[in-house]
Amino acid sequence: MGSILEWGRNSSLFMPQTTPHSETSSIIAPRMWALIPCAGTGSRSGAAGPKQYEVLAGRPLVLHTLGAFAAVTRLADTLVVVSPGDTFFDDHAEVTVAPCGGATRAQSVANGLAVLLAAGADAADWVLVHDAARCLITPDQINALIDTCDDDEVGGLLALPLPDTLKQERKGRVLATLTRSDKWLAQTPQMFRLGALQLALAQAGDAVTDESSAMELCGLSPLLVQGSAQNFKVTYPADFALAQSVLLARTA
Repeated sequence: MGSILEWGRNSSLFMPQTTPHSETSSIIAPRMWALIPCAGTGSRSGAAGPKQYEVLAGRPLVLHTLGAFAAVTRLADTLVVVSPGDTFFDDHAEVTVAPCGGATRAQSVANGLAVLLAAGADAADWVLVHDAARCLITPDQINALIDTCDDDEVGGLLALPLPDTLKQERKGRVLATLTRSDKWLAQTPQMFRLGALQLALAQAGDAVTDESSAMELCGLSPLLVQGSAQNFKVTYPADFALAQSVLLARTA
């Protein structure tokens, strides 16, 4: 992958975009793109290599993720951001790949947004950013997020109301018990206007760990759209077995 872009054979980003025109309407509906940062090393997972390429239920983990997005017909395309030199997708999938992953998630997402804009996406288009390692996402959950956010001024994210008692810690001991009534666990996808998210990330810097945080630092309040407990991010060694069990149960 020597160039800034490597296009999959099915890449709609590489195709010219045309929009029907009529004299009675000059409004162009914003398109929707998916962006999958896939440049992480998975250092906490215990895997021999990047966790997104570990095999679960007979397929590399990331292909389960991409399969869910491929089933959402409203998406113009899905862009996968990988590290420079990553050749995984040469042999495993016909997808649009950009080898511009950065040292942090925020950098990878920002670089991916720049690729989308350079390829013809509009700043007013929507982008759904999703963790490659959340391989249990479903098309229904993605569509629910789109349905809720596509007429919102800000956008939003899948999230889950906190189910457990929340403790604050100091030096390994409980300092306080916090109310959980207004606490949510952030998930992905997170859906925002492409230009607004690009600006928010530029202002927020690399410290933010999700897109909603960047938008919040700009004074915006994203919508919370209830997700699923199954939409967890495969992070630790035990997560692989749990994710595989769910995947096998879905195909049984």
